[in-house]
Amino acid sequence: MVFKRLLGSLGVGGPTVDTVLDPGPARPGGGLSGTVRLQGGDADFDIDHITLELVARVEAEHEDGESEGVVVFDRFTVAGDFRLAAGERRNVPFTVTLPWETPVTELYGQPLGVVLGVRTGTAVAGAKDKGDLDQLTVGPLPAQEAILEAFGQLGFGFRSADLEYGRIGGTGQRLPFYQEIELAPAPRLADRVNEIELTFLASTAGVEVVLEADRRGGLFSQGHDALTRFTVGHQDARDWNAAVEGWIGQLLGRRAAHGSHAPHGHEGHHHPGPGTGSAVAAGAAGLAVGVVGGMVAAEVVDEAGDFFEGDDEEA
Repeated sequence: MVFKRLLGSLGVGGPTVDTVLDPGPARPGGGLSGTVRLQGGDADFDIDHITLELVARVEAEHEDGESEGVVVFDRFTVAGDFRLAAGERRNVPFTVTLPWETPVTELYGQPLGVVLGVRTGTAVAGAKDKGDLDQLTVGPLPAQEAILEAFGQLGFGFRSADLEYGRIGGTGQRLPFYQEIELAPAPRLADRVNEIELTFLASTAGVEVVLEADRRGGLFSQGHDALTRFTVGHQDARDWNAAVEGWIGQLLGRRAAHGSHAPHGHEGHHHPGPGTGSAVAAGAAGLAVGVVGGMVAAEVVDEAGDFFEGDDEEA
């Protein structure tokens, strides 16, 4: 998607700026490439700098309830200190590295409901303009994808995903917010747990997997939350279904339903068998639209539209 805007601080006759991101989803910890396209105005202008800001719509809980705001979670200077002649066309290619904890916005092409953007800022002759937002699409790392796929194959369903302002204690979290993916329990666990909340905290070393269960209470007892963490390597090759079964078993205080452990160190990568894609479309990734009959996808489009129309308030 291309956004063009006359620099508001310069008025009629000023330069215009287009930011075009390369097609395809980026990955956490990977490169984000694109081009800032400048079109000179009616006169020469000195460009002090061009910056890119990574922004996210984040929810914050407080005493009065919940609110939403926009958080800038990284900033890059991609060019600066040059003169743009009248009528000159200039392309500024860039490649920047996303933070490892950048949230995942889609799985198998299905939006998860998280809205991220790239905001281009330009300073011209001391006047600053925030520019427009370009929607940022981020796909999962291999380990994240494998874990989500395993949840789907084990019968868990997608409910929602959002970004929560705050930190998870005892983890290596670096950003001021974290992504929470809410999963409906597999049918065989529906009498024991209301919901599983999954958070990925990636780093150069691997991925921390934080699981929280909203457990159901018994006839004479109240429900309670249970929390546990696991760490996997980026190149781990294991039976992911068995691994997730083991994690769920530990989270709920018993062995997994099928009595399986989470084996480590299988040689070679785990290659899903035939039909996995369709299984995930009905489970983990279609997560995004299957469980709610397409409503999530429609809401995401509407939310993204509102966000990119100029929600510039920072949390």
